[in-house]
Amino acid sequence: MAHKFNPNNKKKLDNEWRRENLPPVETLEKLGLKPDDVFADIGSGIGYFTIPAAKLIGNNSAYALDTSPEMLAEVELRSKAAGLNNIKIVKTEELDLMIPDESVSFGLMVNVIHEIVDKNQFLEESSRIIKPGGKLAIIDWEKGETEMGPPVDHRISSNELTAMLKEIDFDCQETMTFTENFYGLVFSKK
Repeated sequence: MAHKFNPNNKKKLDNEWRRENLPPVETLEKLGLKPDDVFADIGSGIGYFTIPAAKLIGNNSAYALDTSPEMLAEVELRSKAAGLNNIKIVKTEELDLMIPDESVSFGLMVNVIHEIVDKNQFLEESSRIIKPGGKLAIIDWEKGETEMGPPVDHRISSNELTAMLKEIDFDCQETMTFTENFYGLVFSKK
């Protein structure tokens, strides 16, 4: 059984520790989000990355995709407070992202993949929404003991994830580290 984040703990998704370890704007820039991208935050949570991404891409669409109505309600509040009208909020199923094929040029998953039971099918569904030549950026917990985060046996290593994505025609373009807690991978879809 995968370790699922409890929406009651949503305050943990935007706090001083997270802003130190994964500052949203700097993280998106490091991953390569461009002003002309159409963006999808796959497992958007409260919109920690969705809101700054929507600002960075201007009039292009930013999809907030999540299975939790409570999390999506928070994205809606935050997007209104920020005066943004380019965020499309979509209630998804775990294995159905509910948006058209090849509709985004930049997909992002932050601390999501370790929560998924059928990782292969989830990655295939994520691939479906990304245009050929588009990017999929993934940040997740290092597979080792850290002060915070899910149990180690629920985590997936960057090497395992890279191998899974290679199977579905993604090339790893870049590997990076975000403090000792997180790895980052940027893939390009063939």
